[in-house]
Amino acid sequence: MALVNVNRKNLDQFYRYKMPKLLAKVEGKGNGIKTVIVNMVDIAKALQRPPAYPTKYFGCELGAQTQIDLKNERYIVNGSHDAEKLQEILDGFIEKFVLCPDCENPETVLMVDPRKERIGQMCKACGYNGFINMQHRLITFICKNPPNESATTPSKKDKKASRKEKQKGHQNGETSPTHTSTEIQLSESGIENPDFNKKPVAAADDDWSVDTSEEAVQKRMGNLTSGVKGLALSEDSEKPEEERFNLFYSFVKEKKESNTVEKSGKEIVAEADRLDVKDKAVLALSELLFDKDMVGQISKYRAVFLRFVHDNVKAQKYLLGAYELLVGKSFPGDLMPKAAHILKEFYDKDLLEEEVILQWSEKVSKRYVSKNICSQIHAKVAPFVKWLKEAEEEESSDEEGEEEVEVVYDNKAQQLKAQGNTAATADEDEDDLDIDAI
Repeated sequence: MALVNVNRKNLDQFYRYKMPKLLAKVEGKGNGIKTVIVNMVDIAKALQRPPAYPTKYFGCELGAQTQIDLKNERYIVNGSHDAEKLQEILDGFIEKFVLCPDCENPETVLMVDPRKERIGQMCKACGYNGFINMQHRLITFICKNPPNESATTPSKKDKKASRKEKQKGHQNGETSPTHTSTEIQLSESGIENPDFNKKPVAAADDDWSVDTSEEAVQKRMGNLTSGVKGLALSEDSEKPEEERFNLFYSFVKEKKESNTVEKSGKEIVAEADRLDVKDKAVLALSELLFDKDMVGQISKYRAVFLRFVHDNVKAQKYLLGAYELLVGKSFPGDLMPKAAHILKEFYDKDLLEEEVILQWSEKVSKRYVSKNICSQIHAKVAPFVKWLKEAEEEESSDEEGEEEVEVVYDNKAQQLKAQGNTAATADEDEDDLDIDAI
C-alpha cells in the first residue's frame, strides 16, 4: 500500500509520520451514486482519530451527506468524488484537527468537553495545550460523538476492570496521584497515551522554573486568548436566534465601516454558519449594503450575496422580503418607481431564480410590509413577471414544436425514398410551414 506523509507540506523523504494514500471507489448510478473510502479505517489509525471524523469532514466540505457503517467498516460520501480531491480535503482535516499548531507534529490528543462544546488539544511532542478553532461545523459532531465513543473504545466490562485495577494500585501505592489525574484526562478523550509512564520533560531534574522571556510570555498569552475565544464562540451558538442575528448584523456592520465587505465574503459566510443564521443573513446584508442607489449596488455586492442564495431557495425568499422592505418602507420615494428594474437586476445577476420570483408573485403578503404597499410593489413588477411567464411558455412550446418537426421530417424522408414524387414533396413543405406557423 502506498504511503504519504501525514503533513504533505513536509517534503522530507525521511519524515516518520506516514499514512496510507486515500483510496476511493465510486458505486451506483444516477441519484444513488456514492463514493466509498476504501481504506478509511487504516487512515484513521494513522491519524489517531475515529474514522467517522474525517468522513463527516468530507461531508461538511463537499456539502454532501455521509453514511457510516461501523459494523462493516464502510465510510461513504454521497456523490461522485475523485480520490485526489478527497486527499486534498483530508489535508485540511489534518491541519485543523490533527497537527499541533506549534510543532506541526501529529502527536496530539483531543479532550472534548460536550457540556461547554469546546475541544482541547494536547501535543505529546512539544507539550502544547490549547483549544481547537470552534468555527468549523465538524465541532458539533465531535462534541456529540467524542473519541471515547468511537468503535475502538473498550467495552463497559473492560472499563470496570481497569477502574478496579487502578483502585488496587492506589491501595498498594503503585500509582502516583499526578499520573492518575493525567491518565483520567486522557482516558476521557478516548485516546491511549503510549508515553504515559515516561517522566515528563518539564519535570526533569526537578526544574520548576518558568520561562519569563518576552517571547514565552507572548506565547502563553496567545494560548490563553485562543481558549477564551473558543469559550466565547461556544456561548454565542447557544444564544437565542434574535441575539445571534444581532451579532451577525454587528459583524457585517464593522466590515462595512472598514470598507472590507467585498474582500471578506468567506469570513461573513463563516460567521453566519457559526451563528446558524445563514438563511436570514441576507436581511442584515440588504439593510446594511443597499440604499436608494440599490440598482448599482446589486452588481457591487453580487459575489457576497451569491454565497448565501446560490441553490438556497429559503435565502432567496428572505432576499425578496428584504427587497419589499427597501422598496416599500425604507426608500419608497426613490425605489418604488424602479421596483421592476431592481427585481430584474436580481434575476439577471442570478441572485433570484425564475421559479422563486413566480411563486412570490402569486400571493400578496403582509409579512414584511402592509398588504397595500405589497400590492403596489406587485403592480409595479407585473410587466416583468408577465415577461417571465411568457418566456417560460415560449420555451416549452419551442421544445414541443421541435419534436413535431422531427417527426414530419422523418415521414417526408420515407415518402421521398419510396415514391420520388415531387408533388408530394411540395405538399409536405406546405405542411412544414403550417407547423412552424403554429
